Amino acid sequence: MLTGKLCGLVRAQTPQPATLRGTVSGDGELLEAWRAGDKQAGKQLFERHYDAVHRFFRNKVGAEAPDLVQKTFLGCLESVERFRGEASFRSWLFAVAYRQLCKFYRTRATERARFEVGIVSVWDLDPSPSRVLAERGEERLLLEGLRRLPLVLQVTLELHYWERMSDADIARSLGTPLGTTKSRIRRGRQQLGEILAELAESPDQLVSTLDNLDRWAERVRDRALGARAS
Repeated sequence: MLTGKLCGLVRAQTPQPATLRGTVSGDGELLEAWRAGDKQAGKQLFERHYDAVHRFFRNKVGAEAPDLVQKTFLGCLESVERFRGEASFRSWLFAVAYRQLCKFYRTRATERARFEVGIVSVWDLDPSPSRVLAERGEERLLLEGLRRLPLVLQVTLELHYWERMSDADIARSLGTPLGTTKSRIRRGRQQLGEILAELAESPDQLVSTLDNLDRWAERVRDRALGARAS
């Protein structure tokens, strides 16, 4: 659910609601209805994507995730009139989330760990274990491996595996050419495999994780959702 502050802003900043005819289900329809003045459409749009945005932050900032989710949706609320629909609402939403994440880490970077998305990892800035619950060893291994990737590679792989976004949508969210995004996915998989090889407790665990990467990513995705709900 959205926080009271955000819901209050939706009520305060949105014009008198327009009546929606029929059932509005797509993001595009909800967005247009929201722009036309339907505050419930805006609220529904945010609630629809809350879990995905929370999951985006949880393995990177832990307890700070709710605050960054709030800032992401507030950023969307304040700039919705500038959104021209060149990409999907979801791609735009993750673009805002990614900017909030980079801003968060820039304020916490030190001389020892300068913040550069292509170099610095979440683990460099916060070496404490991941706060996402994981029951299986393969899940814990995958989470730790992702946190040790350069941030831009971690984000790229998580959008690919957890959010099932197309390469084109990931490129739009991160503001990079499509070819660069495809290259990052390949490089991210390669580096992740190298990291997992160093961290795995046994050869069997490594093989299980690498051979079933999609399955473990799906389990971690669902675990992150359950952790927020609890």
